[in-house]
Amino acid sequence: METVGNPGRGRGSRLPLALIAAGAVVAATALTLLAMGRVPICTCGVVKLWEGDPAGPGNSQHLSDWYTPSHLIHGFLFYAATHLILRTRPVGVRFLAATLIECLWEIVENTDAVIGRYRTATVSLHYYGDSVLNSASDIGAMMLGFLVAARLPVWLTVLLAIGFELATAIAIRDNMTLNVLMLIYPLDAVRAWQAGG
Repeated sequence: METVGNPGRGRGSRLPLALIAAGAVVAATALTLLAMGRVPICTCGVVKLWEGDPAGPGNSQHLSDWYTPSHLIHGFLFYAATHLILRTRPVGVRFLAATLIECLWEIVENTDAVIGRYRTATVSLHYYGDSVLNSASDIGAMMLGFLVAARLPVWLTVLLAIGFELATAIAIRDNMTLNVLMLIYPLDAVRAWQAGG
């Protein structure tokens, strides 16, 4: 557990500045996504707090959906990775590094090549990319996950990650692990199970 909010001395002392810098990075990411042609919000014209249909046209268009837990887990993983790789750096610097990585992923994920890969290699046949709102919300979920991991004991963070993965696997037959697997090495058996076969 680390000090993440102390504006004085200590390892967390750069977090407020890192939060401001991270906000600027997220804003730049949103502008980049808009320049790439991503829609600002769902083309349905409304903004929902939750979209529960993973196969519907509103998936990846609103503030949260079944893939939000994956982004919380990104935060857990980025916290662990930066703790190992950048151990001597303040938590604020590591938080900013994690934000940069997540923002880069959101940009790459919304390229035509990756969208096409999702549509051909996974069961996400109707995936056309994220709205800018959804991408920003996904980045926010990663940030929250990072800060939670900085505060909680490792064992509890691991249990949360396992719980999120199991819950989404049961609810929608998908989760972060399966998503990565199917993007990198699609398996027909997994695709059939995800499709309900």
